[in-house]
Amino acid sequence: MQTLFHHPFCPHSRFIRLALGEYGIEPRLVEEKVWDRREDFLVLNPAGTTPVLVEEGFPAVSGAATIAEFLDESVGPQFIEGRLMPPEIGLRAEVRRLASWFNDKFFAEASGPLVNERFYKRHMRIEQGGGPPDTDAIRAARVNVRYHLAYIGWLVSTRDWLAGDSMSFADLAAAAHLSVIDYIGDVPWAENEAAKAWYARVKSRPSFRPLLADTVPGVPASATYADLDF
Repeated sequence: MQTLFHHPFCPHSRFIRLALGEYGIEPRLVEEKVWDRREDFLVLNPAGTTPVLVEEGFPAVSGAATIAEFLDESVGPQFIEGRLMPPEIGLRAEVRRLASWFNDKFFAEASGPLVNERFYKRHMRIEQGGGPPDTDAIRAARVNVRYHLAYIGWLVSTRDWLAGDSMSFADLAAAAHLSVIDYIGDVPWAENEAAKAWYARVKSRPSFRPLLADTVPGVPASATYADLDF
């Protein structure tokens, strides 16, 4: 039994939840409020970030990219079809590049600021960084969403999925980060039909259902968040 320390609206945690779901793994979920700097959690991951995957017989695996590689090595070879990391070395490099694009660049420029300002700061004390949302940070992040959405649209206009002919970790990373922004209705889907159609395909997968059930008290989901035909 795997245990995943996560936060429901941490996009990196959502990425790993999707990957686990695609591989048919139902972990025990432990919600972690990283701003509390809980001592037992810091023992597992001194960086104090989610996600962290714990499995008996292995050290704690911290960080979205590291967990994805761990899953590919430990579970991926069992899947002739549906493996989230392709066997070809060139395609593997492209999957890693795009997963990093969304987990690092997109997070820094868009999903990270929006999650922090719209979700996390509501629950943080002032000394933890809480307080009113920074409207300038929110405005800048919303602008950045647009060019990332255009990049997704360009990719899926030239390929079946983001990194090639098959769904991969790249698609799950992108969808995970977009999902938290979609919750608050800040993804301008009308601006890119190709990106919208790709997201609808990922959103319709069984692994996505638990994410669509997540809610934040006091922050209602957008009208189309859980709508598969949005």
